[in-house]
Amino acid sequence: MRILLLSDTHSYLDPAIAAHAQDCDEIWHAGDIGDLAVADQLAALKPLRAVYGNIDGPEARHRFPEVLEWESGGLKVYMTHIGGYPGKYPSRIRKVLQERQPDLFICGHSHILKVMPDPKLGLLHLNPGACGRHGFHRMKTMLRFDLIAGKVQQLAVIELGLRGKIEPDEMLL
Repeated sequence: MRILLLSDTHSYLDPAIAAHAQDCDEIWHAGDIGDLAVADQLAALKPLRAVYGNIDGPEARHRFPEVLEWESGGLKVYMTHIGGYPGKYPSRIRKVLQERQPDLFICGHSHILKVMPDPKLGLLHLNPGACGRHGFHRMKTMLRFDLIAGKVQQLAVIELGLRGKIEPDEMLL
C-alpha cells in the first residue's frame, strides 16, 4: 500500500499534489487542513484519513477526529496533529505512545520535516513538514512511502517548491 502523507495545508492545496497522489492508495493528512475544500479535493483524489489541527474550526473538528488509530500494511498507526518528536514528546503523548505501542507515530504542527526512529518506544516517527503557504517553513514538503509486510519502505521526501512562490498556473490574469 502506497501512502501520501501531508500536513499543514492551511487552506492551500498545491496543484502538484494531485500528480503525486496518482500512484498512491491513500492520502493521510496530519492536521491544520484549513478550508474544508482542501479535504474535499484530496478525498476526490484518493481515500483520505485526516485529523484536525489547532487552526481548524468547528466544521473540521466535527468532520475529523483529534486522533486516529488504525492498522495498515501490518503496522499500528497513531496520528494526531500536535505530538512533538522522540525525546521531546509532551507528557500526554508520551503516555499514550507507551500505552498504545504504535509502530508508526505521525504528527504535523511544527512545519519541520522529521523522519526519526524512536528506539526507546520502538516506533517510527513521521512529520511530513508543511505543504501550505502559511508558516515559517521555507520549502513545502510531503512524504510518500509504501507499507509492506509491517515495514515502511521506499520512503521519499517530496519537495513542492518554496513556500511563498506562486506558480504560473496559479496567477490571476
